[in-house]
Amino acid sequence: MAEHTPDSSPPATDADRRRALQAAATQRLHPLSWLFILLRQLKQFALPLIVLLFTGRGEQNPYELIGYAAGGVLALGAVWQYFTYRYGFLPHALVIRSGILQRNLRLIAFDRVQNVTLHQSILHRLFDVAEVKLESAGGSGQAEAQMQVLRLAQAHALEAMVRGHVPEARGDDDSGVQAPAPTLWLHLPTAELVRLGLISNRGMLVVVAGFAYLSQAGDTVMRGFSNGVLRVGRDGIAMAEAWHLGPVAYAALGLALLLGLLAAVRVLSVALAILTFHDFKLHAGEHELRVERGLLSRIRAHLPKRRIQAYALRESLLHRWFKRQSLRVDRAAMEVQDESQSLRDLVPVATPEAMDGMLGQLLPSGGWPLGQWRPLHPRAWWRQFAPLAFWVLLGTAVLVAFEGLPGLWGLGLLPLVYLRARLWARYSAWSLEGGVVAFRQGWLDRHWRFAEARKLQALQITQSPFDRNNGMATLHLDTAGASPYEPALHIPYLAVADAEALAAHLRAQLPRDDGALNRARTAASAAPAG
Repeated sequence: MAEHTPDSSPPATDADRRRALQAAATQRLHPLSWLFILLRQLKQFALPLIVLLFTGRGEQNPYELIGYAAGGVLALGAVWQYFTYRYGFLPHALVIRSGILQRNLRLIAFDRVQNVTLHQSILHRLFDVAEVKLESAGGSGQAEAQMQVLRLAQAHALEAMVRGHVPEARGDDDSGVQAPAPTLWLHLPTAELVRLGLISNRGMLVVVAGFAYLSQAGDTVMRGFSNGVLRVGRDGIAMAEAWHLGPVAYAALGLALLLGLLAAVRVLSVALAILTFHDFKLHAGEHELRVERGLLSRIRAHLPKRRIQAYALRESLLHRWFKRQSLRVDRAAMEVQDESQSLRDLVPVATPEAMDGMLGQLLPSGGWPLGQWRPLHPRAWWRQFAPLAFWVLLGTAVLVAFEGLPGLWGLGLLPLVYLRARLWARYSAWSLEGGVVAFRQGWLDRHWRFAEARKLQALQITQSPFDRNNGMATLHLDTAGASPYEPALHIPYLAVADAEALAAHLRAQLPRDDGALNRARTAASAAPAG
């Protein structure tokens, strides 16, 4: 009778596991991927290449040859990337290998992925393809994986596969019961986008970016642009002189020109709002949000609700005229270049009633709007008034030194500075209610900055010499993914007792592994000077 022995095959080595992973990566990108890779590279180097090709054209121009050579190198690199890029799937991970001379092999676990972004430009839609980016909770500004490009069906299949391994994306609760389908929270028609464009100032950003590009284009291009502007100005002045206009007419023409420029910037802002947020939809599931937007370039992105760290609600004077508000969020995930705005502008524009309803469902215990707002220190207005008043007095002294007594007109700014400080202190307040800590400020331009207390990462109490003399302090609150473009999450000019009590209450809710470190920071910052 034959004797059966157990399988005694040797254990797999690292080389064996690596070969197995490489064998799993068998799928290619779309055959036209090289074209989209090339276009993306040309977009990054468009201005230098244009300058090289068209500056000083002539016989035996070396710059033109350099431009052609650079374009050829970029095209070769795009084709090379297509032929060396492979991806594949394991039961719980994505495998990517790329390169020949320098081979890279990456294993991306599905549960590490926080967001799957599908991006489609007009050219993408023409060829029925999409660019896919996978974002993780950490990184250095680059996507965890970027596939440029896949067939649209493959992109949707990849999105479904990745999200199917994430419980909060599947919508399953602990009992295994399927959660209800996502509901549409917000849809922005064209009329709302026109309001958004009139409220925002995105057009001015384009103007500034245009001047920045001109400054990089070299002296020849910048000189030509400047000469053109001066030529138009001289022609306009000559025409006005031929009409023998008086001072009032000159002032009216100047005002009309200024209003025309402002109107042009607003029209540009409206156009940008329509291009960026066309057919904007915000869907909400039990555990995550989904954003879809874009006219020429369509983006669909997902955001787990638990990844929202802080909120920034804004209501400027123009917002109030149109009875609208805007909401931006900080999220605990890496900000991928060119895609960070897709989720940061969570609600570009909405009515206050709709905004209250959405925030009430995002925050714990329906904690919005907050009702228990507490004032700042009684001398908070002086803290705002004193620095500006100092600069007004200093500027007035300089004017008097050069112009004499007429320079005293600068003192007329002091009442305005005083009024601004008083109004700022009157409309500023803080709140701790329902697990949400918030600070509001502003009179004409109102801001609310708030976060869930359990999501704070660090606390710090600071005092300037003036603060110590007046018994006040500032409490700084830090969260993951804080945006440098939003007002800092802090509560300034509190009474010292209020700051210490609030810090102690919030410190008790910090993550346990960070509690000791943050207690040390808070104690060190709050300690009186030597």
